[in-house]
Amino acid sequence: MKAKYLIGLSLIISQLSFSGVTAQTSLSAYQPGYVQNGAVYFLPKTAVRVSIMVEKTTYTPGDFQPYAQRYLRLNDVPEQSSVVYRLISATQWPIAVSDSTKAFTVKFNNKTAAINVALSDEGTLLAVNAQPELQPGPQPFEAAPKPKLPNPRLFMTEEILAAGSKAKMAELTAQEIYDLRDNQKMLIKGQADFMPKDEAQMQLMLNKMEEQDRALTSLFAGTTICDTLQYQYTVSADSATVGRQLLFRLSKHLGVVDADDLSGVPYYISIENLSSLPPTDQTAELKKKKVEGGLYVNVPGRLRSTLYCGNQQLASDEMPAPQFGNVELLSGDLFNKHYGTRLWLSPLTGAVERLEAEQPK
Repeated sequence: MKAKYLIGLSLIISQLSFSGVTAQTSLSAYQPGYVQNGAVYFLPKTAVRVSIMVEKTTYTPGDFQPYAQRYLRLNDVPEQSSVVYRLISATQWPIAVSDSTKAFTVKFNNKTAAINVALSDEGTLLAVNAQPELQPGPQPFEAAPKPKLPNPRLFMTEEILAAGSKAKMAELTAQEIYDLRDNQKMLIKGQADFMPKDEAQMQLMLNKMEEQDRALTSLFAGTTICDTLQYQYTVSADSATVGRQLLFRLSKHLGVVDADDLSGVPYYISIENLSSLPPTDQTAELKKKKVEGGLYVNVPGRLRSTLYCGNQQLASDEMPAPQFGNVELLSGDLFNKHYGTRLWLSPLTGAVERLEAEQPK
């Protein structure tokens, strides 16, 4: 999260809008940042970010699949290509989004001391007269590089390539695989005709034989490639309770599908307000307080977000939730030029994290 700074001459806060229309210009006309003789800022609310990791397994049969049992004693080798998806993890965490119902303006006055106001890119207030302490978000997911599969034909002998039929090629290839395995055993026992000079050279020879074995065996057993895919969802939690809302559907053979595609198994999210008291309509109270000046901050409540597959619970986490808490007014006297007040707000909740002031002389 980045921050931008607005430099003014005093701090006098007034409310633009809070859960309704006030006597001032409607909120839709304002954007966070500079306005005439001041600046607009928002307080944040919590949304839930859900990240799922899906494993995609792709199987491709080998050219010699019909001979897998005959020559290598491999049973039940699939004849057809297939793609299978499965959920391997589901995690969730809170993120801050601007709450348009909690928009306020900082008015600048030439008669008092200068102040600095730091806003996030989304327009939420981060700090006053201080450098905001931004918290790094989760590291972005990066898929592991796919291993490069060797071409099995590069390890075929001249005799195999010259065979007149696929059956004969399969037979000779199987014999080459058994010869490789015998050579590996002799090398490990120290009975090979050409023993390596040192341990590093021996390991190099064993690795090369293993690579040849895997490549030639894949002609019978086929190849399996696994990929990991990430999907992210953002769920707002404006109402007191979100009861088992459909989040996504996952099909075994199609992966993540549309919400109305019944081939996918449904996964749900529910959000519960954990605050001891329900949020109240604070509009009237804030209107009375705004004449005193000061700074509006959040006193967050809490929520519980739970992920389900059918009736099975996958994850349940508690998170701060400003929308389920209250808004309080810090006295404007705190920002008197004699105090040198510095204020830091939580980027996630809009609550006071730290407040520093100097004792007036």
